[in-house]
Amino acid sequence: MKELPNPTFPVSLVSMPRGSLHRPFTHFQGASEPLVPQMERSGLTVSWARHADEIRQAQHLRYQVFAQEMGARLSTSIPDHDVDFFDDYCEHLLVRDQISQQVVGTYRLLTPAQAKRVGSTYSDLEFDLTRLRSLRERMVELGRSCVHPNYRHGGVIMALWGALAEFMVRNKLDTMIGCASIPMLHNGIVSGDVAASIWRQLQTSHLAGIEFHVRPRLALPVEQLDATLDVEPPALIKGYLRLGAKVLGAPAWDPDFNTADLPMLMRIGDLPPRYRKHFLGA
Repeated sequence: MKELPNPTFPVSLVSMPRGSLHRPFTHFQGASEPLVPQMERSGLTVSWARHADEIRQAQHLRYQVFAQEMGARLSTSIPDHDVDFFDDYCEHLLVRDQISQQVVGTYRLLTPAQAKRVGSTYSDLEFDLTRLRSLRERMVELGRSCVHPNYRHGGVIMALWGALAEFMVRNKLDTMIGCASIPMLHNGIVSGDVAASIWRQLQTSHLAGIEFHVRPRLALPVEQLDATLDVEPPALIKGYLRLGAKVLGAPAWDPDFNTADLPMLMRIGDLPPRYRKHFLGA
C-alpha cells in the first residue's frame, strides 16, 4: 500500500502524506472518556483514509448507494466506483464494521488549502457562492455522504459527525458547507414536488441571513412545481438542522444524480449546547 502523496493543510513545500492532518482518533478534544472504546462497543470504528485502497473502498460504497440504489448516472474512470476530480484533493472519513472491516459510511472533506489548489469547491459547480467569500479561509466543504443500507441508524452518522467536529476544532476551522440532496423519485415517479415542498418549509424556518444567500446555477423550477406536499426532509437534512445548520437558498437540480440539492451551512459556534457537549465535551 502506498501513502497518498498530496499535501493537505496547510500547503507546504515539504510533501506530506495524506492523513498528516489527523492524530490517531481516540477521543474528542476535552472529552472525559475515549471515543474508540465507545465506537467499538457499538461495533463501529472511525478512521481517516491514509492509502489509495482505502479511498477505493469509500468510492465503491458511494457507487453502490448513488448508482445502484439511487440511479445516478456516474461518469467514472473505475468500474463500480464513484470517482470524480475532487477526490484526489479531499480527506476521506470512513466508518467500518468492526468485525467485517467493511466500510459502511463515508464523508469527504475539502479543506480551505485544498480548495485553493483545486480552484473551487464542488458546491461552486452548483451554486454561485460569491457571498461566502469572507468565510472561505475557515470553511470546509462536506460531500459524498452515504451510509450502507444495512447500517442506516444513528450510530454511523453520530460517528461521522463526531470525527468531523473534532477535526474542525483541532484545525481551527469553524464553517462547513455542502449540498444536501433530496431524491427526485417519489412514489415511483420522478418529480421535483417533494424538493419544492421541503424548500417551502425550510425557507420560512431555517433560512440563513441574506448576507449568506447563494444562487443555483441550474435552478430547480420550484415555481412550476407543487410545493404543498406534506413531506419531511430526508433524515440527513433533519440531522443537519438539529445541529444548527441553515439553508442558503433555493435548490439546484442535479440531473446526473437525479436529485435536488439544497445549499447548507453549519458553524461550530451554532452547535446547540447538548451537541457541543456530546461532540466536543465542552
